[in-house]
Amino acid sequence: MIIIDGKKISQIIKEEIKEDVEKRNLKGLKQPHLAAVLVGDDGASQTYVNSKVIACQKVGFKSTLITKDKTISQNELLQVIDQLNEDKDIDGYIVQLPLPKHIDEEKVLMKVNPDKDVDGFHPYNFGKMALEMPTFISATPYGIMELLERYQIEVASKHCVVIGRSHIVGRPISILMSQKKKYANATVTLAHSRTKYLEELTKTADIIITALGNPEFLKADMVKEGVVVIDVGITRVSDPKAKRGYVLRGDVEFESVSKKAKAITPVPGGVGPMTIAMLLKNTLLACQRNEHK
Repeated sequence: MIIIDGKKISQIIKEEIKEDVEKRNLKGLKQPHLAAVLVGDDGASQTYVNSKVIACQKVGFKSTLITKDKTISQNELLQVIDQLNEDKDIDGYIVQLPLPKHIDEEKVLMKVNPDKDVDGFHPYNFGKMALEMPTFISATPYGIMELLERYQIEVASKHCVVIGRSHIVGRPISILMSQKKKYANATVTLAHSRTKYLEELTKTADIIITALGNPEFLKADMVKEGVVVIDVGITRVSDPKAKRGYVLRGDVEFESVSKKAKAITPVPGGVGPMTIAMLLKNTLLACQRNEHK
């Protein structure tokens, strides 16, 4: 059984990016610049954005963090987006989600310049991804595809069951896994909350990618021997014995499922670390594209 180590692979990718940036510096080329917009004081969002800033420093990127109070109006936030779109020094930026309830997330994301949309959320980039055209791929699905390739997991002709249909993970990874390219070409079933007889599907799956946010949902009796399991879910579960008062659990009951799996991602340390690495990779791509405009 193979433990798919996202932490290790993400570090390798960051080192590769760092080397590319050093080569750019020697040639006198522009330093890649990633910006992030953080609205409000959500603890998880703050931690995630701060880790992106630290990652930028380690690979030699410039980074800009724009923080706004949760009371900011939608129009004021859209003005911030306009400024980022017009700033020629910024190659890419992200608007950290979730946003406060009084702000329409769709309007904000639609305002983002697709050429700077390194999160890959804009419909323009999603459409290009679906048509197998070069574009920014949403970081988590991008990270999953990278893990499959780096571990040389056989995907072609396999039955892949994706559990979860979010626009950020489930739907894009279902498209990517079925595309006509190396480490893809799977036959994909997209399951969700209204899917009947889910166990019958998962028991036939060669590959299961689950992005539910339902801790330890996938049990050993729901999978077959030799399955490859990619666990995207991560949930805080209360545990008085833990130092922080909680533990992190994925969608998969790791202890039992790992005994039947050919390969599996742990939580934490699997898909999670890949997200920031692929965001950095998208930012480097945006910088390279800007040079050819």
